[in-house]
Amino acid sequence: MSNRTASRQRTTAETSIAVSIQLDGGAVSADTGIPFFDHMLDQLGRHGGFGLEVRCNGDLQIDAHHTVEDVGIALGEAFAEALGDKAGVRRFASIRVPLDEALVDVALDLSGRPYLHHDVEFPGEKILGDPPFDPQLLEEFWRAFTVAARITLHLTLVRGKNTHHILEASFKGVARALRDAVRVEGVGVPSTKGSL
Repeated sequence: MSNRTASRQRTTAETSIAVSIQLDGGAVSADTGIPFFDHMLDQLGRHGGFGLEVRCNGDLQIDAHHTVEDVGIALGEAFAEALGDKAGVRRFASIRVPLDEALVDVALDLSGRPYLHHDVEFPGEKILGDPPFDPQLLEEFWRAFTVAARITLHLTLVRGKNTHHILEASFKGVARALRDAVRVEGVGVPSTKGSL
């Protein structure tokens, strides 16, 4: 198996980001200036079985939106590069993940065709912290990630009342599905087209 690693740097007037990912494991750390988002990225790395390092300095004095979306873009680009030609990967994965009363359904395909179906409703409150985390940014993160990573992702809330639980179950669910999908269990590219 090749060394499935990649790094990305992305600098705009709104954010400065450095991301590295190792699909087959390694240290996990995140520092975006948004403690709850760091916690979610940590869940993504640990439950995905990835080595993941994320650093972002963003314009949080304006809003967390730019930071969350741009991290999604950089992380998606690094993920796609680390996957390479996808030879031997499982490609498809799905899972239901509970966190107390919350239950989230995740299905994904390393298809090369970006698509996000996001059906997750939140009670409405922000996650307290400094700065607080707006749960609406979850969809922006996953859209940025799926487009940049060129994957298909269906993320559906089955039930849930606690915003923190819903968010965390979503990240854990996507992490576990990605872990399954990137697993190498064959040799060829899993597509009748011969490429993904």
